[in-house]
Amino acid sequence: MVHKRIGIMTTGGDCSGLNTVIQRIVDAGLQRKWDVIGIKNGTDGLYANPAKTIELDDNGFNFASSHMAGSILSNGATGTTGFEIAAKDGKLAAFNKRLQKSLKELNLDAIVLIGGNGSLSLAHTYREIYSGVQLVCIPKTVDMDVPLTDKTIGFDTAVQQLASYCEQLLLVARSHRRWFVVQTMGRKCGNLALNAGVAIAADAILIPEIKFDVDNLVKHIKQTKRDYGIIMVAEGISIRGHSGKPADMISRILNNAKIPNRVAFPEYVQRAGDTVATDRILAAGFANTAIKAIENNETNVMTVLQNGEYKTVSLNEFFNAGRQEKDPNIVGVMTSNRYVEPDDVLLQITTDMGIYIGEKRK
Repeated sequence: MVHKRIGIMTTGGDCSGLNTVIQRIVDAGLQRKWDVIGIKNGTDGLYANPAKTIELDDNGFNFASSHMAGSILSNGATGTTGFEIAAKDGKLAAFNKRLQKSLKELNLDAIVLIGGNGSLSLAHTYREIYSGVQLVCIPKTVDMDVPLTDKTIGFDTAVQQLASYCEQLLLVARSHRRWFVVQTMGRKCGNLALNAGVAIAADAILIPEIKFDVDNLVKHIKQTKRDYGIIMVAEGISIRGHSGKPADMISRILNNAKIPNRVAFPEYVQRAGDTVATDRILAAGFANTAIKAIENNETNVMTVLQNGEYKTVSLNEFFNAGRQEKDPNIVGVMTSNRYVEPDDVLLQITTDMGIYIGEKRK
């Protein structure tokens, strides 16, 4: 068995399941008698001189803490030098060179980068940073907006967090005979709102991918036999002629229609929570796939789950498979995005269940 020295790095926003996948990689690496290094603070820590690292061994984790939300390695801190700040300061080229130099100084054979679609798009765009090591990526995000994979680490736990949150709100809603407009994360992708909305049988689910009519929304709510419930609103929706947070916009429309309501913002609760079993299983599958990719000398690849099969795809495939759009924070950089597809089975389920989902599918 060939000895390897591998690094692990978590980047972008945090979520549940990060510690689980880190532990699974560490366990598999130590079984092979590999050296496993954790890079602290994402690319911020890799940029530091010297790079901020910790040895990951049998003493680094315990079973309970590995299922907690967040990352033991940290995803970076506000105000530190990352891709966005380096680009803003006109120092992106120097930033990239420092990352490449740090990887060389760490003498790594491979690095496992655990990130969302933004981080993976950056890894593809600036792949010269990782030219001296095997680069294996693992997709994680509560938004579920990464192309080519059926699931991302953290998504199922976020759905559960939202469902539990809304179940508590429903008790208050029933007691006070009012509606709650709940705004979810997800950016321009409606997967989180759609899945959580179906899970709690929301009366309406509004997502960016489906056009909706506010008059029809109001009509639907007024025709509902109950005088309380949940209206799930993805943060990426927009309403012509209105401004502000999506949940506030919908709330004002309901107020004008004399429908009692309150808004609720779960915010970072969605990215917290004890990692649910399906996310733990996904973490094990992705970790195992990443380890095999390293053993097979693969590089510039991403682990995916497709139709029940764990495998790798090239970062080039990932990038070209999604809808490419300008990065909102880094000029000249494109990100690859996935959205709710018109044939998503959950859209038909919402219709069959009598949930208001909108009028036209984009």
